[in-house]
Amino acid sequence: MIDHIPSIAAIVPAAGSGQRMASKIPKQYLQLAGKTVLEHSLHALTQDSRISKIYLALSAEDTFFSALQLQLPIPVIPVVGGASRAASVLAGVEQARLDGVAYVVVHDAARPCLQADELSKVIDVALTHPQGALLALPVADTMKRSDAQNAVRHSVKREHLWHALTPQVFALQPLLNALVSLGVDHPELTDEASAIELSGGKPQLVAGRRTNIKVTQPGDEQLADMYLKFFATERQG
Repeated sequence: MIDHIPSIAAIVPAAGSGQRMASKIPKQYLQLAGKTVLEHSLHALTQDSRISKIYLALSAEDTFFSALQLQLPIPVIPVVGGASRAASVLAGVEQARLDGVAYVVVHDAARPCLQADELSKVIDVALTHPQGALLALPVADTMKRSDAQNAVRHSVKREHLWHALTPQVFALQPLLNALVSLGVDHPELTDEASAIELSGGKPQLVAGRRTNIKVTQPGDEQLADMYLKFFATERQG
């Protein structure tokens, strides 16, 4: 049991250009259900009152964020992000450390459909699991491994395979130590959980919702828009 509520902050890496979306603007600034993807993602993090602030890692060349009129119940603190996700997360973690934060909730800027129960559940688990926790989905489809020409080499058993999602929640100091020790350009550093794993830890997987999609490929924004409008209708009903 946790005797007191530790200081918890969110970190949102948002310095990427979103080239896979083939969009003229970064994917986090696409409009969905009346707001940008980023606004929805930031608002989703305010659904758990334990999160006291959000560190938003932006590109030094970002010209879009200043035009937003955020209406959030907690402060959003911009920091200068880096050339990679890991570098942006590290920038947020370092600032959070200076501010005395104990736990960080790292969430994708382009994952706008996070629901309150998912967020609370992964925080609950991370606060009691010494190596942190992340939302994830068990793999449901048949998995194939290909060769360099995209011909099937063989099928991969899907038992115990999961899709990693966000948020991913960790005590700040172990995550900071892992990122600094490995270096932000480490080839196997694909998310925060991998930093903990490469440092010998075993974060806990927490089953999330399939609606918690990341806007990455063309067409994802249409699906996210549909989910957001459905959620809004449910709240009003």
